[in-house]
Amino acid sequence: MRTGAILIEDLYNELEFWVPYYRLLEAGVELTIVGPKAGIAYQSKHGIPVTSQAAARDLNGTEFDLVVIPGGYAPDRMRRDTGMVNLVRDAYHGGKLIAFICHAGWLAISAGILQGKKVTGFFAIKDDLVNAGAEYLDQPVVRDGNLISSRTPDDLPDFCRTIVSALDE
Repeated sequence: MRTGAILIEDLYNELEFWVPYYRLLEAGVELTIVGPKAGIAYQSKHGIPVTSQAAARDLNGTEFDLVVIPGGYAPDRMRRDTGMVNLVRDAYHGGKLIAFICHAGWLAISAGILQGKKVTGFFAIKDDLVNAGAEYLDQPVVRDGNLISSRTPDDLPDFCRTIVSALDE
């Protein structure tokens, strides 16, 4: 059984959470919804709640095959939580897949995992990604080793297809 953590915080993008969530469930991935705190209902940009099942500080990223980071403004909040940053960093250094979309590159930047990597993201954070040492590519999805990145909700089909394919390797 493949396992994944999907991260949550207030002001998440609904499509960037729910589309990968259901696509990964459909692919047989056992998902855990992880927030800064367990049992909290985090609100999307439009007020749709998602309740976290676990607190990031209580987990190690190496427990999962995959960590998915949705965008919206949630990644700016996620990067302020040491547990969330450590979960992503530990998973990356443990060779686990890290998939991020839109503004979620902000959390990858804070985790210090982008140096020398090819990535994409929402065009407004291009400078942030480049300043973190990444090479920015304006493509629907970019895979560099165990990093998978996408730009916007329009890229979700490519993003999800690439994640599922990488898990099947």
